[in-house]
Amino acid sequence: MVYRDGRPVVDLWGGVRDFDGAETEAGAGGAAPWERGTAQVVRSATKGVAAAVLLLLHQRGDLDLDAPVGTYWPEYKAHGKDRTLVRHVLAHRAGVPALDHPLTPEQALAPDVAAAAVAAQRPFWEPGTDHGYHAHTYSWLTGELVRRVTGRSIRDVIAAEIAGPLGADLWVGMPTADGPAGRVGRLGRLLDPPAAAPGLRTRPKPQVSEAYRDPDSLTRRAFGVVEPFPDENSAAYHSAVLPASNGIATAGGLARFYASLIGEVDGGARLFTPDTLALARAEASAGPDRVLVVHTRLGLGYMLHGAASPLLAPTSFGHPGRGGALAFADPESGLAFGYVTNGMGKGVTADARAQGLVRALRGAVS
Repeated sequence: MVYRDGRPVVDLWGGVRDFDGAETEAGAGGAAPWERGTAQVVRSATKGVAAAVLLLLHQRGDLDLDAPVGTYWPEYKAHGKDRTLVRHVLAHRAGVPALDHPLTPEQALAPDVAAAAVAAQRPFWEPGTDHGYHAHTYSWLTGELVRRVTGRSIRDVIAAEIAGPLGADLWVGMPTADGPAGRVGRLGRLLDPPAAAPGLRTRPKPQVSEAYRDPDSLTRRAFGVVEPFPDENSAAYHSAVLPASNGIATAGGLARFYASLIGEVDGGARLFTPDTLALARAEASAGPDRVLVVHTRLGLGYMLHGAASPLLAPTSFGHPGRGGALAFADPESGLAFGYVTNGMGKGVTADARAQGLVRALRGAVS
């Protein structure tokens, strides 16, 4: 899905809702076809929505990005984390991408329990001095900050102040009652990478693969914060509040959300002021990522265009989801993009299918 200047201009879909990894055509084998309103778990593409909540709180004066996290969450000061600033959380500089003791699925789905574990964790580096992708702990860092500041769950803030006003198909903690829950496609098994387009790497670099295989590496530990990981196709997972990983959205919902960050949508709602937009896009972290290993560029809650996560242009900002999802906005061109899939690839930051669509979009507007 693509928006330009706040209006939808491209809306494409295809395939089946319940993908099993086989090469099937839409509707084959009894599988329901993907439809315009089909939603999907978008994994880490959720992080861009969570970041928007914190930035909106800052925009209205309720949250100081330069205040210590402990100002709002006193328990977080343990083990020298009293020097961690709110902006360090957004820029993946907080130093707590992993936990010494992984959470059980039940603990991970209990926000109070998981947040307490993060608060008690000793940082892996001095907060603010380096960056490393907080793949799962980002859920409880952002969620607990929102709860401490507003008294509400980040799920309720997203529903009332982002998805609702925008009319966007976007949930973090989906209602289990009849309605949107019946529109969610089933995530399939991991796919082998498709043939690479010229200049695009589809397989991880050797050092990245090695880091994932090493059980003692920070990479493996960051992605293994919850053991075993919950069933992502279960109603319990869909209704949980994990703003780092379990957002559910349509491609249109993500594109509409990002369109609202850079301008008015359908001539009406806009989320970010120009000053907040500048904060989101300003480079806050760059260089070798302690978790992802590769060189990453991050704003406040968003990945910025670069080799690890190519977006439309150097001015773009957004967030991929492990396995394939991608959403971003580019204020210079007025474009916002959303892609979701249930055929899960092996990449974290640059799925070849999404990148093919980005190249097509780049060619169409160049």
